[in-house]
This record gives sequence, C-alpha cells and structure tokens, in this order.
Amino acid sequence: MLFSITVSYIRPLEDVKVHLDAHKEWLVRYIKAGAILAAGPLQQGDGGFILAHTEDMSEIASMITDDPFDRHRVANFDVRACDPVLRAAGFPEQWAPGAKAFAE
Repeated sequence: MLFSITVSYIRPLEDVKVHLDAHKEWLVRYIKAGAILAAGPLQQGDGGFILAHTEDMSEIASMITDDPFDRHRVANFDVRACDPVLRAAGFPEQWAPGAKAFAE
C-alpha cells in the first residue's frame, strides 16, 4: 500500500532545525529499508512530504513514533493510504501491485 505523509511543523522553525539532522538520518534509515520511496521539504517551508510503501498503517505508525520530529513534538503527521488501481507504465509494479499500467 502507498502512503502520503504530510509533515506539518507545529513549533517555530528554530525548534524544528534542532532535530533536522536526526530527522534526515531517520529518513535515510527507512529509505534504505525500502519503506520510504521519496521525501523532501514543502516549498512553503512549513513542513515536508514523504511517499512511503508498506504493508499496512501499523508499520507507518511505528515508523512515525521513531521519528525525532514526533518524539520531540515539533511536527504533526497527516497519513493517507492509497491502494492504486492505475499507474504509469514507468511506475514500479512492486509499489502498486494490481494497478493497471498505462503507457504515455
């Protein structure tokens, strides 16, 4: 299942920056594990976006409780689940099994 996770800062940016390096290490750990597919800051500068792939929401919840942003209460996480039924032909089937592929 795919998950979009919007990270919204709830503390001043200077409080967030204290935990930014640890948050980036958290991201890299889960990218290497194959759970996070892409991540980056929002252009507005008030949070970030994570695209993740896991079997279920409980894995995402466990990941979030491990994030320094959550442990230090500097951000909220809005998690949305999606079980894709359509995908671009170039989008890996392993991240959207069962989704019908369409060529450009």
